[in-house]
Amino acid sequence: MHDAEPIPETARAEIDRLLRSGDLFRYTAPQDAPVTLLEQEFAREMGVKYALAVSSCSAALFLSLKALDLPRDARVLIPGFTFAAVPSAVVHADCVPVLCEVAQNYRIDMADFEARLEDVSAVIISHMRGHTSDMDAIMALCDARGIPVIEDAAHSLGTTWNGRKIGTLGRIGCFSFQSYKLLNAGEGGILITDDAEIVARAVIMSGAYEHMWAKHLTPGDNSAALEQAFARWQNKLPLYNLRLGNLSAAIIRPQLAEIPRRVRDGRRNHDHVAHSIARSPWIAVPPSLPPEERAPDSLQFNLEGMSDAEVQAFVQAAAAEGVKVQVFGMTTDNARAFWNWQFMPEMPQLPQTRAMLMRACDTRLPARLTLQDCDWVASVLTRAAEQVMGPLRAYGT
Repeated sequence: MHDAEPIPETARAEIDRLLRSGDLFRYTAPQDAPVTLLEQEFAREMGVKYALAVSSCSAALFLSLKALDLPRDARVLIPGFTFAAVPSAVVHADCVPVLCEVAQNYRIDMADFEARLEDVSAVIISHMRGHTSDMDAIMALCDARGIPVIEDAAHSLGTTWNGRKIGTLGRIGCFSFQSYKLLNAGEGGILITDDAEIVARAVIMSGAYEHMWAKHLTPGDNSAALEQAFARWQNKLPLYNLRLGNLSAAIIRPQLAEIPRRVRDGRRNHDHVAHSIARSPWIAVPPSLPPEERAPDSLQFNLEGMSDAEVQAFVQAAAAEGVKVQVFGMTTDNARAFWNWQFMPEMPQLPQTRAMLMRACDTRLPARLTLQDCDWVASVLTRAAEQVMGPLRAYGT
């Protein structure tokens, strides 16, 4: 259950062609390079004007911040529950990460979020593990203050909010192609936007040296605005060389057609296991917010009524039966526990987030699993809880 989705057979012919030609650099071909085609196809999939494929979602977040042209030491608000790469991208962009509290349901605490917006120049919303915070409230607060929102949608491809695709609500959306995401290239990422100025800056900084940016122009309504933006920024920006290669794009492109199936099956598997394990008095699965239609790539749940030692015993019992569970706040040096980010220039206490992370569990639940597989996962988790806490007694006994 812990393996990634297999790469479709349809990718093999293009991979073989690229290996025979040695044509792995995205700018070698005059047009229709695999990376270029991926950008065009992903933009159409998301219903946006522009997409830029890069080396990772972390690179996409970094370039997004640089493309916003923020001043040095600008304060960027992020949730306290995210991956270490997010505050790292903020630091790399010469900005200061500001953390806000996250609730027991893994979503941003909106009162704390609003209280920390003063002196903030940008916001990154991490839809961590695919859990969407209240985007209506977030966008209203940020729009009223003129604060740009970047969506870290690494885990949220296929998720919608009030019918709109996650990643298209903010100024910029960033996605991951790392092995355990919905689209798997081992590594890679992509940013999307409708803003020609932002994508032009990002393209040049990603490593479109000299006039390589011309290969990002395609005939159509968006071409003129983009070409003008490229011309304005030629030779005015540093190059960070964060490009995606053709081989990775060739692996990703055939998977675009798999998105509806993977979203459907992933949601089915998640909801099936969540419904089953929620019957345990020691396991709670926070529900989605009403506007959200999730596309889960994994399963999260909270352990209730357990001591630290009992939580550790639960993890060991599940592992003994083949289900690996990490507790975000208790797994050694976990990159999702904010107190481990010792590179942070500022470190708030965030007691609510800390308490949540000490009981929040995470396990893989790939879309390719059958319902029979899912029943086995659920039974392992509930048995592990009972092994630690004792069997349930029927009422009246």
